[in-house]
Amino acid sequence: MAFLMKSMLSNQVKNLGLGGGGEESKEESSPSDPAAAAGMTREEYEEYQKQMVEEKMERDAAFAQKKAERACLRVHLREKYRLPKSELDENQIQMAGDDVGLPEDLQKMVAEDQVEEEDKDSILGQLQNIQNMDMDAIKEKAQATFTEMKQAAEQKCSVM
Repeated sequence: MAFLMKSMLSNQVKNLGLGGGGEESKEESSPSDPAAAAGMTREEYEEYQKQMVEEKMERDAAFAQKKAERACLRVHLREKYRLPKSELDENQIQMAGDDVGLPEDLQKMVAEDQVEEEDKDSILGQLQNIQNMDMDAIKEKAQATFTEMKQAAEQKCSVM
């Protein structure tokens, strides 16, 4: 009975913060097992750690994939504008496994650019550009070329 009274009183004194066995509470509050500190059993803690590692690996893989897609875009732009190649971009693409392509949004943008360039290179595109040109300058250039050809033909041909 004395033991019961002593333990009840010492617990009350500890709660009041008046000392009396503070070393024991420090030992109890800091368990050496991290699972117990997290409030889990050992198996739950191990499962939690596995999930954390898997999630980190997935995040790292997604990040590497995004970096490789960006590198692929830079390579594409360098090819398009005939800029020097970068080894860093090529290394990032190789690290991602060489199965990296442009994201769908960028593929659509590239396709639109290619269609616009093909339109400009086609005959219809050239005809549209003619409308924007100065017709007087074209007429003068054509007449000058015609007179040059006529003079060259007269010099070579004795009949004319």
